[in-house]
Amino acid sequence: MIETEEQARRYVAEWGDAAAMQRLERFAELLLDENARQNLIAKPSEAQLWQRHMADSAQLLEHVPRETSPVGPWLDLGTGAGFPGLVIATLRPDWDIVLVESRARRVEFLENCVRALDLRRCRAIGQRLETVDPFPAWVISARAFAPLTKLLRLSAPFSTGATRYVLPKGRSAAHELGQAEKPIRDMFHVEHSLTDRDAGIIVNA
Repeated sequence: MIETEEQARRYVAEWGDAAAMQRLERFAELLLDENARQNLIAKPSEAQLWQRHMADSAQLLEHVPRETSPVGPWLDLGTGAGFPGLVIATLRPDWDIVLVESRARRVEFLENCVRALDLRRCRAIGQRLETVDPFPAWVISARAFAPLTKLLRLSAPFSTGATRYVLPKGRSAAHELGQAEKPIRDMFHVEHSLTDRDAGIIVNA
């Protein structure tokens, strides 16, 4: 379990090289600066930025097959302040990452970060997901985007038989999955979060 900022930094560093960590440090600076102007993350969580946000995002890589090359982009729904999608893009700059975010000010922030961090294979789409032209996604992630059933319905045009879902759902993970219809319950399960012992990540088999 990751319980301190130092543990979180060490954990994230295991997923990237020195250049990736430098980019994440810069991202943290940009985020904290912008958080003074718009509410990107809760103010109390600023002191736990690496545990609550960076490591919480990076841990999704635990649930993505390592032995296969990406087939299509990683699609992050409702990216907000950049979690988890921008963190994944920073750790894996050779992957195609698509960030979908409908709020204009947050899209502007994401685009500024993509430029500042020189993430050439990452792009932000400033639209509601329903209006985005579908494409086959390799991974679909979402943090605080929509309830599970609605999320699966909205993301269905981007999903293939091989798409990997990694959905950090916090403390509602088990409850949301338990409330879903049986086909969904059979398809997904809950993995424990490394950053919050009471939180879970919904993933498909």
